[in-house]
Amino acid sequence: MLDIKDFSIFEGQASFDFKGLLVQIGSYWKWFLLSLIITFTIAYQVNIRKEKIYAMETLISVKEESNPLFTSTTSLVFNWGGTSDQVQTVATTLQSRSHNELVVGKLQYYISYLSQGKYNIVDAYGAVPFYVTIDKTKGQLAGSLIKIKFLSENEYEIRIPFGGNSVSLISYFDNSYSTTAVAKGEFVKRYKVGAQVSLPFLNWKLQIKDKPGFYTGNEYFVLFNDFDGTVAGYRGINVKSDDRGGSIITLGMQGANKARMVEYLNETVKMLIKRQLDDKNQFATNTIAFIDSTLVAMESQLKETTNELKSFKRGKKIYDIEDNGANFSGQIMEFDVKKDEITRKTAYYNSLKSYLKNSVDYAKLPAPSVAGIDDPNIVMNISKLISLSTQRSEMAYAVKSDKIFRDFDNQMEAIKKVLLENITTAKASLQYDLAAVNAKISSTESTIKQLPDDQQELIKIKRKYDLSDNIYSTFLQKRSEADIVKAANLSDIHFIDPAKDIGGGQIGPKTKVNYVLAFFLGLLIPLLFVFGIFLINNSILNTDDINKLTQIPLIGVVGVNREITNLAVFDKPKSALSESFRALRSSLQFLYKQQKVAGGKTLMITSSVSGEGKTFCSINIATIFALSEKKTVIIGVDLRKPKLFEEFDLTNEVGIVNYLINQKTIEEITQKTKVPYLDVIVSGPIPPNPAEMIMSDGMGDLLAELKKKYDYIILDTPPVGLVSDAMELAQYCDVILYIVRQNFSKKEMISQLNNRVKRGELSNVSIVLNSFENKAKYGAGYGYGYGYGYGYGVYSSGYHDEDKPRNFYEKLVQKIRKMRNS
Repeated sequence: MLDIKDFSIFEGQASFDFKGLLVQIGSYWKWFLLSLIITFTIAYQVNIRKEKIYAMETLISVKEESNPLFTSTTSLVFNWGGTSDQVQTVATTLQSRSHNELVVGKLQYYISYLSQGKYNIVDAYGAVPFYVTIDKTKGQLAGSLIKIKFLSENEYEIRIPFGGNSVSLISYFDNSYSTTAVAKGEFVKRYKVGAQVSLPFLNWKLQIKDKPGFYTGNEYFVLFNDFDGTVAGYRGINVKSDDRGGSIITLGMQGANKARMVEYLNETVKMLIKRQLDDKNQFATNTIAFIDSTLVAMESQLKETTNELKSFKRGKKIYDIEDNGANFSGQIMEFDVKKDEITRKTAYYNSLKSYLKNSVDYAKLPAPSVAGIDDPNIVMNISKLISLSTQRSEMAYAVKSDKIFRDFDNQMEAIKKVLLENITTAKASLQYDLAAVNAKISSTESTIKQLPDDQQELIKIKRKYDLSDNIYSTFLQKRSEADIVKAANLSDIHFIDPAKDIGGGQIGPKTKVNYVLAFFLGLLIPLLFVFGIFLINNSILNTDDINKLTQIPLIGVVGVNREITNLAVFDKPKSALSESFRALRSSLQFLYKQQKVAGGKTLMITSSVSGEGKTFCSINIATIFALSEKKTVIIGVDLRKPKLFEEFDLTNEVGIVNYLINQKTIEEITQKTKVPYLDVIVSGPIPPNPAEMIMSDGMGDLLAELKKKYDYIILDTPPVGLVSDAMELAQYCDVILYIVRQNFSKKEMISQLNNRVKRGELSNVSIVLNSFENKAKYGAGYGYGYGYGYGYGVYSSGYHDEDKPRNFYEKLVQKIRKMRNS
């Protein structure tokens, strides 16, 4: 006798089935196709709805420009500094708040001009036929769209929907906010083009541009934005040094409106050039201001001495007087000019010393040359001090690093110390020169005192006049030089390539990237879903799963029943499903022969849980034996949940329970079926103690008597995974078929079966894979297993009845029957 213990039974460890995963992925191709259609549709909609993004650039250079009017004969000397750290300063300035405030304010970019695009409202700057001039001292409606419709070339309509009783206003004079009351609802009013609009929430004049084109009937929108928010958006301008040279800078912007970006890039460079030139001219500007204030005082003094000289000459023989004192006047004039020069230098040094000690802003220092000081150390250090002071004040708007400010302060403090030492040395030298000049003046004055009184008086008056006139002329000359130098000065920043819209420049949306992303997402989303199903699904999918989990023999594979009734073999004996049961019959006969079973042969059919097809397999195995003219009886031993009677359209009033309690005989409980040679014994009334009844001696007596009358006895038992009833019947059976249903039975149940066989609770067990469907999602195509059937498709052509398509009703009934099937 063949004992199941002869098989080496083990519990296979679960391993990743890569082949199964690939096959299962292929089975969900419709999901992948649907996912790709959805993702590509979304990508297409994003591409057509999203605004196009463009990139614009301008190229500038930073290099030191010397003034062409600086020559060796120029008496007014300035030191402009060099280009060291200028590139970094330019980059910082372009991204600073103060600089961008100036540019945004000049271009009025806080006013947005919009139009209705195909899918959304778009920036129409440069394309609208009008512009508005606002009164910055009055409030404008903040953050709400103002709709403008041109009724004619000279008339337009304003529409503003008010959702509440008050609105926010912004005044661009000081960028302050306020509120005003409005009437809830839509505000509508008409105005003439160029007429002043004076409303509590709107103050502007709308003007038509030159060559506006056709615009009557068109609709546009105007939006007043937050000034600081607008400036913050433009501070993100991209500034980078070009690899072609450290002094070359590329400015770049990205946005949806090329006209706006082109104008902003060019204007920000123009503003930078102006500011840099103003900073560069600060020295000259300070000097001109100092000279102007000095000229005012000297002009009054010169006028006074002129009047005094005219009064003295009136009624006198002035020629005789002048001839006698001319030599002395020339000498004293020369000495007075030198003394004045020394005095002005000393005064400048005193003023500079006081300024350095008491002030922290050195941007207003005049050039030392205005006082006749040409010491290169002093001129250079004052120029550096002005430059550092100007840079520090500008960085206060863009840089928040205390370290940078400390560096500036340390540099200026070092220059101050050097300047103070230079001043001390220079003043000492001037004191010596002043004493020498005073001695010469005293000597000359002593000689003059020997002249007649009229000559002395004339020399005295003319001395004052000549000195004032000389000083005045000198300052006029220096101012003229300063004006010329300032006008001729050049900025260190130059356009190489101004920003210009020459077509193209689109960098987004990345349509190709979106489609590639859609492709990968379209594959990834269902792939993750399928992978999750594969990992979560612990059901038996194919014969490989069974062979990996146990070495209990798999003796047959039964296909899916596509008929309404479970009597599939009887209704369609030539179907592929019937052939699978014939193959199973052959395997059973082999097992009986191996065990040398004589007389009636018993077969128990069980499974782990309800719904795996025990009753279906029991009926059709019994039918296939009966069709071979073997007397067969099928017994419904599932006393808890009887179903067998329904399959043969019988009643369940009398059955095996009645025999076990000695109410009926075997003949009385045995019922004929429409299948020749096949009888059935149903379970009968549901007893309160089914397990005890099965364990009674009556069950053994019943089977012993049936073996005398029948060739095959089929036991349709309850599932062993739920109740112990089938375990008690195993002792009476020659062979046990364990039914496993594809995509339903769990792998853990096979492990439990292994344990029962190891413990000897079950013997002579074989496995049947039921409801096998040869589709990719359930595993590889194995036919009906190991030569036990012909399968479907071309290989069964001519041997089996072809399955006809079922209607909806048949499919529904089949589904309900499967749900009720045990």
